[in-house]
Amino acid sequence: MKPYIHAKNSANKYGGKPEDYMFIHEFFDSSKIAYAEIKHRAMLHNTFGIFIIERIFGSTFTNSEGKVVSVRDVAEDHVVQDLGFIPTVEDWVKHIPIQDWMVGSRRKVSSQQYNIVD
Repeated sequence: MKPYIHAKNSANKYGGKPEDYMFIHEFFDSSKIAYAEIKHRAMLHNTFGIFIIERIFGSTFTNSEGKVVSVRDVAEDHVVQDLGFIPTVEDWVKHIPIQDWMVGSRRKVSSQQYNIVD
């Protein structure tokens, strides 16, 4: 979904106008700048991304109707609307095969030496 569609959903649920919620939804989708493919969601669409957004924007904010809204609730809604559930970082990265460069270029070990369970 586009950030504005998420923001309209938030306004319908929590009150106020879509513009009140754009800062959260635009931040979630800002990872498209680094990776303009659906996989960009792996960066923030997870439990850690929700924590980061709450840490940046605070626990609550007041919308244009004067209602105090939970940043976490809005962030969780965003992820659920996109994915149907809230994955962890592990849910995303467990599907990434370990490459030798991930171990570190100065080390003399291979990724094959690790007991990686997919």
